[in-house]
Amino acid sequence: MKSRRDFLHQSILGSLTAGTLGFWAKATEWFDVPEKGAFPVVIATWDNQKATQAAWDVLSKNGRSLDAVEAGVRIPEADPLDTSVGYGGFPDRDGNVTLDACIMDEFGNAGSVNFLEHIMHPISVARKVMEETPHVMLSGSGALEFALSKGFIKEDLLTEVAREAWEKWKITSEYKPVINIERHDTIGMVAIDAQRRIAGACSTSGLAFKIRGRVGDSPIIGAGMFADNEVGAAAATGLGEMVLRTLGSFLIVEEMRRGKHPQKAAEEVIRRLARKYPKDCADNQVGYVVLDRKGRHGAYSLHPGFNYSLYQGGQNLVVEAGSLFAK
Repeated sequence: MKSRRDFLHQSILGSLTAGTLGFWAKATEWFDVPEKGAFPVVIATWDNQKATQAAWDVLSKNGRSLDAVEAGVRIPEADPLDTSVGYGGFPDRDGNVTLDACIMDEFGNAGSVNFLEHIMHPISVARKVMEETPHVMLSGSGALEFALSKGFIKEDLLTEVAREAWEKWKITSEYKPVINIERHDTIGMVAIDAQRRIAGACSTSGLAFKIRGRVGDSPIIGAGMFADNEVGAAAATGLGEMVLRTLGSFLIVEEMRRGKHPQKAAEEVIRRLARKYPKDCADNQVGYVVLDRKGRHGAYSLHPGFNYSLYQGGQNLVVEAGSLFAK
C-alpha cells in the first residue's frame, strides 16, 4: 500500500502538469477577486482579529500603516495563550523562549531581530533597529543588549503552560511537524493606510522545541515578509525552512509587479514551491497573505485549514483561504 506521503507526492506532480492547470483555475473561481480595493485595509495570517482590530484603530484615525502593523503584532506578542508568538511561545529544546521579528515601512526601510530572549515585544525592538541604527538585523545577545539600552524590560517569557508542554515533549524528544496544528503559527501582517502607505510586520517564537539557535523565515526580509510601496506586500506562515528556500514574500511582490492580482501572485508562488519541493510539500504547510497598492488582497496555502484576518471597509473578518490541495 502506498503511504500518505507517496500519495501526496504523486498528487502534487500530477496536479502541476499542463493538462490540469485549467482544473486549478476552475477550483479557485469561488474566490472574490475584486478589481478595486478600499482604503485603508489590513490583513494578517490566521485568526488574529484582535490584532487586526488594534491595527484598524490606528488606520481608522488616519494613522500610518507602520504604526498600525506594529500595534497589531504587539497583541499576540503579549498574549500568554498564544503558544507560537512572544510571551507564552513554546521554548526550544533547552527550555529557552527565543523570538524573531521583522518590520518594513513605506520607504523600504527594514529592521529585524532574531534569537532574541527575554523581551516581550520583538517587533518594537525591530522597529528601533530600523529607525535608530545603521543596520537591518541584530541577533542574540547583541539584540538583547540593544533592547535593554532602549528601555525594554527583561522578562521571563516561559509561561507555566509552555513549560509543561516542554516537560511533556522531553519524554520522547521527538519533533514531527503536523499541518496547521498550532493554528496561530506566526503572525504576519501587512497594511495600507488612507495615504496609500504600505507597511508589514512579522513575529514568532519559531518552531516549538527547535534546536537552540534555529532561526526561521520570520525575521528575514523577503522571506517572512516583504513590502514595496510601489507594488504591495506579502507575509508568510508555515514551515520557515520552506519559505526561506524560496523567499516567497519577495517573489509574490515581484509577481504583482509583473501585473498579477494579489490572489494570483500567491497561487503562482505556492505552485512553484510545490513543483520544486513536492515531497516536503506533502507533509508541511506554507501560506501567504497579500495586499497590493490598489487595496486588493489575496491569500493561498499548500493545504486546507489556513485562514486569515481581514479588516476592510469597516468589517473585521476571518476568511478561509484557498489551497492547492483539496481536503
